[in-house]
Amino acid sequence: MSTASPTPDASVRPADRRVSARVGAIAESATLAVDAKAKALKAAGRPVIGFGAGEPDFPTPDYIVEEAVAACRDPKNHRYTPAGGLPELKSAIAAKTLRDSGWAVDASQVLVTNGGKQAIYEAFAAILDPGDEVIVPAPYWTTYPESIQLAGGVAVEVVADETTGYKVSVEQLEAARTENTKVLLFVSPSNPTGAVYTRAEVEAVGRWAAEHGLWVLTDEIYEHLVYGDAEFVSLPVVVPELADKCIVVNGVAKTYAMTGWRVGWVIGPQDVVKAAANLQSHATSNVSNVAQRAALAAVAGDLSAVDEMKVAFDRRRRTIVAMLNEIDGVLCPEPEGAFYAYPSVKGLLGREIRGKRPTTSAELAALILDEAEVAVVPGEAFGTPGYLRLSYALGDDDLVEGVSRIQKLLAEAR
Repeated sequence: MSTASPTPDASVRPADRRVSARVGAIAESATLAVDAKAKALKAAGRPVIGFGAGEPDFPTPDYIVEEAVAACRDPKNHRYTPAGGLPELKSAIAAKTLRDSGWAVDASQVLVTNGGKQAIYEAFAAILDPGDEVIVPAPYWTTYPESIQLAGGVAVEVVADETTGYKVSVEQLEAARTENTKVLLFVSPSNPTGAVYTRAEVEAVGRWAAEHGLWVLTDEIYEHLVYGDAEFVSLPVVVPELADKCIVVNGVAKTYAMTGWRVGWVIGPQDVVKAAANLQSHATSNVSNVAQRAALAAVAGDLSAVDEMKVAFDRRRRTIVAMLNEIDGVLCPEPEGAFYAYPSVKGLLGREIRGKRPTTSAELAALILDEAEVAVVPGEAFGTPGYLRLSYALGDDDLVEGVSRIQKLLAEAR
């Protein structure tokens, strides 16, 4: 499936178009919409449990917060700073990248952005021209196709399912490649599925991209959240010949429980990073200096905080998978990374539940919210109807209570 940029209706005068076709075609973030609805229902007094947002339930570590407090009091942080990021933070990100993934980059290859979403959009905007195609493995995070379209590109979806652990093959990628293909989007560990590609699989994908002269944008935001025998592997490290056409996006949100601080980054070839920085200089200028100082403390510090969080995530991962697989009509592969379960619910569709017969995962998710007061995100949001995404980045008690409610409701399916 390809998603092309919209064309304005020529029969309508420009002055009469209230919203541009480009922006009007952007869909609301489904995950944030579900989270907002769950919070609104809770505020209204309903005991809703939300599995929607991919947000650690842990507070940001104290040493990071204290650095931000100190930064607030320092007048140098009250002024404009370089649009592309504080020089010391860019250097620290380069050092952290070498430490954590083994990729040696220069600070001049780093652009600090307002979260990972801005990093993704600016990276695509810097390299895409109208009509350029981006191969997007599905299930995908909701923001990827929207960013591609907003940047003028065309998202070409390649679908994987539970039979392959939600991982696409080189053969599938090659079948989707055309003369207009410019970029491959590659994400491991994956949101929404938790899939983690092996070293051999990462190398095979990277060498295929290099062979055909493609760019690769790889999102490494979940690099530290892998479990069991799974291993995070950075694509430009295992396929170094691809480095000059590889863009890595990352950030502090997931590793350090800093989703609200809004600090991400782009790493790539200097000319591309400079172009993206020029765009940012007109869009937002510098990221908040206080947030940048906090991020500096995070990336320059050790990984003890994420190690503690990972123990909890791993425990919750095993619990949620076991409980979901107890439901007749649900099949949930065990995720190896991130903090999401992505069960197939195709075995439940069309069955009667409390007088209703949901035929799509979107209808099933709505039923679960109405009847069980549990918020989940339907697979339609990620390009693959027939699935649900549940984040297990919430407290153990809420997780068990929430899935128990789902179990009780879906046990009534006839």
